[in-house]
Amino acid sequence: MAKITLDDVTKRFGDGGEAVVAVDEISLDIEDGEFVVFVGPSGSGKSTLMRIVAGLETQSEGDVAIGNTVVNQLGPRARDIAMVFQNYALYPNMTVEENMSFGLKMSTNLSEEEVEEKVTSAAEMMGIGNLLDNRPGELSGGQQQRVALGRAIVRDPNVFLMDEPLSNLDAKLRASMRTEINRLQNDLGVTTLYVTHDQTEAMTMGDRLVVLNYGELQQVGTPLECFYRPANQFVAGFLGSPSMNFFEGSVEGGTLRADGFDYDLTQQMQSSVGKRNEVVLGARPEDITIHDQSTADTGFEAVVDVVEPMGSISYVYLQPTAQETDQTFVVETDGQRPISESQHVAVEIPGDDVHLFDTATGETIHQRRLDSEAEVALNEQM
Repeated sequence: MAKITLDDVTKRFGDGGEAVVAVDEISLDIEDGEFVVFVGPSGSGKSTLMRIVAGLETQSEGDVAIGNTVVNQLGPRARDIAMVFQNYALYPNMTVEENMSFGLKMSTNLSEEEVEEKVTSAAEMMGIGNLLDNRPGELSGGQQQRVALGRAIVRDPNVFLMDEPLSNLDAKLRASMRTEINRLQNDLGVTTLYVTHDQTEAMTMGDRLVVLNYGELQQVGTPLECFYRPANQFVAGFLGSPSMNFFEGSVEGGTLRADGFDYDLTQQMQSSVGKRNEVVLGARPEDITIHDQSTADTGFEAVVDVVEPMGSISYVYLQPTAQETDQTFVVETDGQRPISESQHVAVEIPGDDVHLFDTATGETIHQRRLDSEAEVALNEQM
């Protein structure tokens, strides 16, 4: 087990003015035994950053240290890491036992008995002890993924690197494998870097998230910190499903004039806005309320565009009716509540539950309020 330190790591592909910056001056400390998730959309640099840690890519600038050793000049084998890939990377002509033992036989001086003992123990841990004589073509996707994880476990490495390992699995199996990987990491206590574009995986698995976009570090924090205290509009919109609703508007006195409605700003929000003339109001679907009629200063009329029943909840997509606008936003509501397309409703966005962002920079200038217990719990994680 080991701490990982990234110091101003940059990776460019190409030369001169044609160079593409895939990773831009990333500095990060990952503690011994920590489970850290690199999350972001395609092209954000998360896989490139992991490959730099693994030694599969060489950074253009900066240093990578594992433990107390700078590993810039060391190859993957010398870094004592184990990787789990999206496509499993199993040898089709080998049995499960041979796949799991191959790396040990190639990189250690263990006896046949010691190798067999490690493989058997890891296979039992992963629930594939009865499949050791099977070949990958005889296994399901979930079983192949367990073999890939077991192959990494037997190495007993300092660091686990997992690059979107669940992407090829169906939704139900992904959910169960998330739990298994969490349990496995807790039991082994190995420093783990996990790459995903799936914000659900990121929120449910990581001790901390490293949120990336276009190769730039957006925020580092616990899942709840990034969700409730996003550093900027990108993080706020990326985490959460459905995404946070954003309403661009101009500030006139104590009123935000958005596309389709006016919104009265609280005194605290006005103080956060300061001298800015334009801001973006952000509200999550679960924080917006639908009423039969609007009575609050934060309410306005809207018409139902689409209803997506999800069982216990429904996602209702609406458009403001105050003026012609293409603005569509989504509200989460009780799944048993009768609501239909083209229905006119009243919408309220409570002032305590919104974020404000600088229109020009995307920086968060006002965070939503949390109740006292949630605030205490969040502060303890930060």
